[in-house]
Amino acid sequence: MLINGGLQLLAAPPPSNPSLRKNKPSFNCIGQISTAALTADAGLLFREKLIYLAHLKIDTRKALTQNPNLRSTPLSALHSIERCLASMGLHRAAVGRILDMYPRLLTSDPYLDIYPIFDFLLNEVGIPFPEISKSISRCPRILVCSVEAQLRPAFEFLQSLGFVGRNAITAHTTVLLVYNIEITLKGKLEYMKSLGFEESEVRKMVVRSPGILTFSIENNLVPKIEYFQTVMKGDLEELKRFPQYFSFSLEGKIKPRHRMLVQYGLKLPLSNMLKVSDGDFIAMLMEMRLGRAKQEVDRWK
Repeated sequence: MLINGGLQLLAAPPPSNPSLRKNKPSFNCIGQISTAALTADAGLLFREKLIYLAHLKIDTRKALTQNPNLRSTPLSALHSIERCLASMGLHRAAVGRILDMYPRLLTSDPYLDIYPIFDFLLNEVGIPFPEISKSISRCPRILVCSVEAQLRPAFEFLQSLGFVGRNAITAHTTVLLVYNIEITLKGKLEYMKSLGFEESEVRKMVVRSPGILTFSIENNLVPKIEYFQTVMKGDLEELKRFPQYFSFSLEGKIKPRHRMLVQYGLKLPLSNMLKVSDGDFIAMLMEMRLGRAKQEVDRWK
């Protein structure tokens, strides 16, 4: 084409190359690739999460079933939970055991859900910092209890019973804080009073032997009191002096030792019968038998 006396070629479209058009990705393909990449990344992150939980010896299937929110929780959040529990002196094995028992903790907020409980135990209950880990290990359930709804009301009730001063709540008795006041704690007190004890006597007994408040009435207290009264022919006055009787195994210690005493026609106070080790009990039994034999010999001299 001539323009102003010169030859100028019109720009023609580039030659068609089917192979180039075929290999060039479309916008749709790019979107699919991006989605696939994101899916792969999400799968990798989820696998890392499962590996982390497995290293803590947490049953991942149970954890995901009981806490579905765990699927979307970032791994960094799980690390923060472990650091939170470790900061209170819990070793990694203990952390894993606790999180396996209560998977809901895996998605909790340390500052809203866990640290307030530590603060309560430390500053209100008065558990020394080195003992906090022992309290948690003995009663992990305390970490899933509300301070306002459960722990503080139970603490105040226990104080009213006499758990103050030298009898204050310790790492060994923090388990009492998780029990329902009306059903569990008051229920045990009412049962003890039904046996013939005065309320003041029951208060003294549970302070001396806090385990009474943790035992099942039907499975523990009733069988022991029935054996004590019907077989041992015991007096309730002796239980006032030694309420720790309820803390010993009926089948493992109380019955076997009582039967040995009966076999040899001997009798011991509950404290002497139960507090000593098996070896010391046998030695005490032999000494009593020898003493009786000596008395028989001296009588016939």
